[in-house]
Amino acid sequence: MDQLSYCRHRFPPAVIQHAIWLYLRFTLSYRDVEDLLAERGLDVSYETVRRWVLKFGPGITSKILQSKYRECDALHSFCRLTQLPFFDHSKTITHDRFRNGTG
Repeated sequence: MDQLSYCRHRFPPAVIQHAIWLYLRFTLSYRDVEDLLAERGLDVSYETVRRWVLKFGPGITSKILQSKYRECDALHSFCRLTQLPFFDHSKTITHDRFRNGTG
């Protein structure tokens, strides 16, 4: 599965990817994701979210891992990793000399 195809789906790819991201990033239940999307005005059943995760989740994960390990430069790959929606910026290690400005 080289190309993820979102054709024949009622919702745009951004909604599908956001639902998958909510489920995987925050370890929510399918019904929790359904409720969060309903708060945004989207009528999506929990069963639809489950199907999306099963269908698109592995493909999205493999694309992220391929692009992550393809980079040679460690700094460049770190910058790419921090741009991913599931990256937790609160766990980033910052050295004291950079924090103080004495670097």
